[in-house]
Parts: sequence; C-alpha cells; structure tokens
Amino acid sequence: MRRRPRPLVLAVLVSVSLCGLMVFGGTAAGQTGGLQHSPAEIVKKYFALDQKGARLDSLSFEAVAPYTDWRDEPTWGRIVVIRGFTVAEHYSQWDIVDSLEVVVPVAFQVIGSVYLETAGFVPEAGTEEIRVRVKSVKNRWRIIEPVLPPHVGQKRMLNFVREAWVKESEPDKRDRLSGLEEELRKMK
Repeated sequence: MRRRPRPLVLAVLVSVSLCGLMVFGGTAAGQTGGLQHSPAEIVKKYFALDQKGARLDSLSFEAVAPYTDWRDEPTWGRIVVIRGFTVAEHYSQWDIVDSLEVVVPVAFQVIGSVYLETAGFVPEAGTEEIRVRVKSVKNRWRIIEPVLPPHVGQKRMLNFVREAWVKESEPDKRDRLSGLEEELRKMK
C-alpha cells in the first residue's frame, strides 16, 4: 500500500523551496553593481555613503568596498566638506568608452576642506566637477578611478570633529578641535 504525502508536509516543502529560491535566486538579481543596473546608480550609492562618512575610518570602509575596484583606501590628510552632489543619470551625459565602460560626470557643492594634521579648515566654496570611470569587473559595475579624498557632508563632519574632541586628552588639540567645530558651524 502506497502512502500519500500529507498536505502539511507538502506545503512545508513547497514553502521552503520557494523561500530558498527567493533568497538565493533573488540575490544574483539584486547584487550591488549588477550589469542590469545603471552605472550612475553605483556612483550615486558610493558618494551617498561617502557623504555620510563611510570612508572616515577603516572599519566603515567595507561599506563602500563593493562599489570600487581598489582594495586599500589611502590615508588622507584632507577631507572635502560638501553640501551635496549630483550625478549625471542619463547616458547621453556620459562618455561611453564601450558597452562595459563609461565615464560618469559628478558635481559636488563644496564648502571647504578640513586638514586632519592641523585640525584646520579652509573655506573653498564652489563646485567641484569630476569624471568617474565605471567599468564591468567580474560582471559587476565598479568604480575604477579617480580615488578621491573623502567628500563628507557638513553635519557628519561636525559629528566627526565632536567625536575626536571627546576622545582627545591633550588640551591644545582639544582647543584646535573646538575651533574647527566653530568654523564648520559658521559655514552655511
């Protein structure tokens, strides 16, 4: 006598199979930088994380690593403080090298630069325009160049300076950090 599968067991097996398909099958379709996405989307995500301070310390660098083709972030002595940025989203605004490589223009609204060694701020209000080379690497869009110093939003930079002030024990350095915080606050 042959046993028929129980409806509950069958339902559980179907559910588990569908969940596995959604989790593992959907991963490939939604992976960061997949070629089905626009290269401008990758550039936008990278600079959005950068604006939030993802490149300010080595622990958070992993957040931007899926967007770039370089493995190590240089040690920067300067941080560019920005109000925001715009990425050219339409392909007619890009330089198309070939079907797997493009150059996407990005414009930053710059407030100035913070120099880490001296805790100094140099106002440099204006627009910085760069061209970001994006290429297919192992079937994923990756930023190839340029490797820029961090471009961080004003609010995040203020929080970063406050954190540094709290951790600093030398009075002279704390005074410089307080001065830097005041200068950053003045910039509107």
